[in-house]
Amino acid sequence: MRVQVATITALALAGCSQTGTSPDASTPPIACAGASYYSDSLAGNPTASGVPYDPAKLTAAHRTLAFGTKLRVVREGFGDVIVTVNDRGPFVDGRIIDLSRAAAERINMIRVGVADVCLYPVG
Repeated sequence: MRVQVATITALALAGCSQTGTSPDASTPPIACAGASYYSDSLAGNPTASGVPYDPAKLTAAHRTLAFGTKLRVVREGFGDVIVTVNDRGPFVDGRIIDLSRAAAERINMIRVGVADVCLYPVG
């Protein structure tokens, strides 16, 4: 039974693993799913935290994590970026985070628009 549980867990997380990208090799991801990024037309609009959206900052929207939470967003094969949560969203099924344009550029997702990522706690 233990072997089955370990195997299922390993397979479920395999798409999220990337050597050297999580803060600690033993730290499991908070979640793995789709990421999108903010439209440039939203620049200057207030986020849920009250801070205006700045496409050049490394920020993100998450439905439940506290404002100020730092996350490492990993896109397998494309790298990672550390962002600070300052907004709420995304409110689209299958997506776990909305990234600022600068954060999306760091993990090369501008052309694809939506990409699979894993989120890891930082600090």
